Parts: sequence; structure tokens; C-alpha cells
Amino acid sequence: MIKQINHNLTFLSQKAQLATKADRNVVTDLQDTLKANAEICVGMAANMIGVNKRIIIFSMGIMNVVMINPIIISKSQPYDTKEGCLSLTGERPTKRYKNITVKYLDTDFQEHTQEFSDFIAEIIQHEIDHCEGIII
Repeated sequence: MIKQINHNLTFLSQKAQLATKADRNVVTDLQDTLKANAEICVGMAANMIGVNKRIIIFSMGIMNVVMINPIIISKSQPYDTKEGCLSLTGERPTKRYKNITVKYLDTDFQEHTQEFSDFIAEIIQHEIDHCEGIII
């Protein structure tokens, strides 16, 4: 179901709880909401739709990828950039890393460890920041 975008800074600044199999409906809601906002958004975290769970989704070209309970386990090549956010107005400066390795569960709750780089890595870092309650 397409959900409204959450703009409440108090809620967005809370650290997300680990997701469980009981939270599968959140995955569907994130997929629907990202698709509905695809022209202006490349990624979302569950707290952006009002759910305080550690689930993110991001666009990798023609496919959207869901990560449940993602954790960045390594990062390299820092750089400074500016980012916008669907939950906030304007852009803000932030530090990102060109290369990251992420450990996460897929929608079948199978564990993966995968490397990402460049813009995809930047999106993932932004969404994981949402899970940590970091407002960018």
C-alpha cells in the first residue's frame, strides 16, 4: 500500500528496531511507496513511511532492492557531498564513502554480504543513516 511520507523530525531521529518476519508487510508498503515516488526518490527507509523498523529499499536501475537489518561492515574512500531527502526540504552536506560492504537479510530472510560503490553506495548510506536516526 502506498504510504504518506513522514516528515516528523522527532520520529525520524529515533534509532530503528530490528525487523522480523512479522514485518513483511512493511516491505510491500516500501515497494509501493518508492514506486509511487520514483520520479523524485531513489531510496527509502521504513521510518520515512512511519514504521520504526530497520528496513530500506533503493533503486538499482530497473530493479528495486530491499535490505532488512542492513549494517555497513566496511567503507573506504571518503568524500563530501550534498544530499536531499524526501522527508525533508532542501539539501544538506554530508560525508559518504565511495565503496561500502553491507551485511543484510533479503526478503526471504537469507543473509547476504555485498559490496557497493559510487551512487548506489551513497543511496544505501543515506538510508542506513535513517535507520540509525541520523537526519541528513
